[in-house]
Amino acid sequence: MEPRLGLHELLHVFSFLEARDLLCAAQVDKVWNEVSRTKELWRQLCLRRWSSCKASQMTLGTQTWKQYYLCRAELEFRMECGRPEKDFICKAIAGHEGGIDELAYVSDSRCRFDGQEKSVVCTVSSDSTVRAWDVQEGAEIWSSPVQPAALVNLVTFPRLQLVVTVDKLGLIKVWKAENGQESASFSLPAHSSALQACDRPEGPFLLVASAEGMLYALTVPHLRLLSRTGVFPGSPTSLLCSPDCQWVFASTQDSDLGPKVFCTRSLLAPVEEEPPVSTTCPSWRISRACWAPDETARLMVMHRNHDSGQLAITTYELEAKQSQEGVDVVVQQIASFLLPDTMTPPHLMKARDSQVILLVSGLELVLFTVQGLQLAAFRDHQKPITALWVDESRVLTASFDLSLRVYVWSKENPLPVLKSCYHLLGGSHRWASGFTHVESDSVSIVGVEARNIGTSILRSYCFNIQRGSDDCVN
Repeated sequence: MEPRLGLHELLHVFSFLEARDLLCAAQVDKVWNEVSRTKELWRQLCLRRWSSCKASQMTLGTQTWKQYYLCRAELEFRMECGRPEKDFICKAIAGHEGGIDELAYVSDSRCRFDGQEKSVVCTVSSDSTVRAWDVQEGAEIWSSPVQPAALVNLVTFPRLQLVVTVDKLGLIKVWKAENGQESASFSLPAHSSALQACDRPEGPFLLVASAEGMLYALTVPHLRLLSRTGVFPGSPTSLLCSPDCQWVFASTQDSDLGPKVFCTRSLLAPVEEEPPVSTTCPSWRISRACWAPDETARLMVMHRNHDSGQLAITTYELEAKQSQEGVDVVVQQIASFLLPDTMTPPHLMKARDSQVILLVSGLELVLFTVQGLQLAAFRDHQKPITALWVDESRVLTASFDLSLRVYVWSKENPLPVLKSCYHLLGGSHRWASGFTHVESDSVSIVGVEARNIGTSILRSYCFNIQRGSDDCVN
């Protein structure tokens, strides 16, 4: 009689198998089937396949680790294939009587497949309302009363289920995401040029830049003023908060005024008669910037080269150092390169991680390393690209050609390789002028489709998942 492996030995052997092999092993006999279902085996498979996520970021709900793995693997397969009806359902969602100026998800972006997942987006419009939409159902959840002025921007705090809007006169309001109830307001002396939602563990806050060049830090949800700082007097200011909410980058486009980096702690707890802790970034005539999502303080800046005036991208690392006089901000250059002379100046810029930058130049999507090596260039649209969305799994572009393009990062390659997959089509060119925005969560994609008559609708694409499947993986 052949010797049989004990349960511990079998578990050790199974720990080296991939998901497909584990599913095959489960077919051998009752003992192998039982061992192949071990929680820790599937937990480790999840963490290996989605290495950028921590176990705490994976919402199981009532599922096992095995069910979570199979559902998420199936979702990735469907998002990569993009077959209409089979892989996703498309819905047109109308309601606003004006153009949609901004949208954002207010639902949790984490993957969950226990039947409790629900995608909710909020929008603001020139019709002076903010609205919430159920993406899967394709229906409006609530609409605010008509406001005194057109709403021009919004940000969301998904963990707190809050929506923050600002109108063209500078009136900021907080709304409860579940029912649209207004809970707080704050009035700026001039209209807002930028909003940044910052949800850090120590407490959330809101950063607002005004057209007069002032930077405001406000508490959330009560909108109590914490500090007011002059940044670029008389110039509209752009804001970018770092992933860990410890830094904020402030700039004014194509100006000789150097961009500034503030330590947010000094904005939230200002010392009387002392300016906030900040430094001027050593770049000239800034046009675009972004933070590396996987680093706490890595900043990529597009600017004009001092010597040639040619567009360049420089990567910096930031650090706060304690000195006898207080806190000093140290900016260290990590890498820099010139963009090709033949390239149309990019109008969109995002980082995939600390090493890869994505640029949109007209109709083209181009990938560079921070050292300047061009990794890829895609020309999948017939008209200019209007929006870019990036995460560790995929890339989305929106265009005036009335399509969204889906790209997927390859998991087989050690270096980032982006694969162009398929178009998501909008409505008829007879009625629509193109997509202006695109956003996504773990199970859906939403674009803003502008109509020729000056209004906008949402077009959602919700991906199908066969819950309960426990014996296959794509």
